[in-house]
Amino acid sequence: MLCNKNLEKLARLRYGGVVVAHIAIFVIFIWIGGLKFINYEAEGITPFVANSPLSSFLYKDAKDYKLHKIPEGTANEQNAHWQQENRTYLVSYGLGVLIIAFGTLVLLGIFYPYLGLIGGGLVFLMTLITLSFLITTPEVWVPNMGGADYGFPYLSGAGRLVIKDLAILACALIITGSCAQRILRTKTRL
Repeated sequence: MLCNKNLEKLARLRYGGVVVAHIAIFVIFIWIGGLKFINYEAEGITPFVANSPLSSFLYKDAKDYKLHKIPEGTANEQNAHWQQENRTYLVSYGLGVLIIAFGTLVLLGIFYPYLGLIGGGLVFLMTLITLSFLITTPEVWVPNMGGADYGFPYLSGAGRLVIKDLAILACALIITGSCAQRILRTKTRL
């Protein structure tokens, strides 16, 4: 059984965990946000954007994306031209800028809690939208291709990518709460 002294030491891990949450979101968001400027990533998010009622309007032709998919690691000049005309790359660049900005706000929250509060709130909202793709995007579920395991609850690669945002959502809540607590402490000292 753990003694109180050891439990107190373990409880202090919470503070380090909050800092690690700030850094983890920053690293994830800088990396993923940066990839939004690469065509394969822009093409890869097309099913999510095209199927969401919150974002499909950003594309010129959200309905025909399946006809113009470009699998990762391949090239198709005709489909790339369609993606360009569809605003696929432009939308992805915009998302990249937002994601990098949100991650930067979260990192700065280590030093400036007001920025962390804003960044944590924005990351929370963004992950809610991302998690909504589990409802709006057919590609998140294994398709029926003759096997026994398809549809709900069988997550495809895209679905497994999306479900991980639950952890980011939890970190965003922890960061937002921690920054709010630091702001309150500062106000009570004044």
